[in-house]
Amino acid sequence: MDRMAVASPPRSDPATEAWALLFELWSAQRPRLPEVAAEFGLAPRQAHLLRMLDPDRPVPMSKLACALRCDPSNVTGIVDRLEEHGLIARRQAPGDRRVKMLALTPEGERVRAQVRERRTEPPPEIETLSKADQRALRDVLRRALSALPPAGSE
Repeated sequence: MDRMAVASPPRSDPATEAWALLFELWSAQRPRLPEVAAEFGLAPRQAHLLRMLDPDRPVPMSKLACALRCDPSNVTGIVDRLEEHGLIARRQAPGDRRVKMLALTPEGERVRAQVRERRTEPPPEIETLSKADQRALRDVLRRALSALPPAGSE
């Protein structure tokens, strides 16, 4: 007799429910990201790449390809378009002319800051909560995020 796998019932503990609710809220906001990018004449990947660049620290293109989980040739296309808009510049890496570093231009820094500001505007679902609820949500999320390992420690 063949045994069929029986799906286990969904967990109904508070942590699972909270995570599901956060995921649902985030999923409902996903269309905002391409809309914000379009406001600045950018594709979503271009806006994401801008966000990843540190204004004070040029980054090798290969590192961005890894972070974006894509082939370096795809990064080249994204970079070409951002460079055409005057938002980033390619530089040679000190000590290795073969390595191309990406740096934000002053205009790129300005656009990056504006995109970040627009992306961090709370959605109406958060904005309409009472100030007390907004503070409580913020504080709980801060505590949850404080459990993350420091960036780069993986």
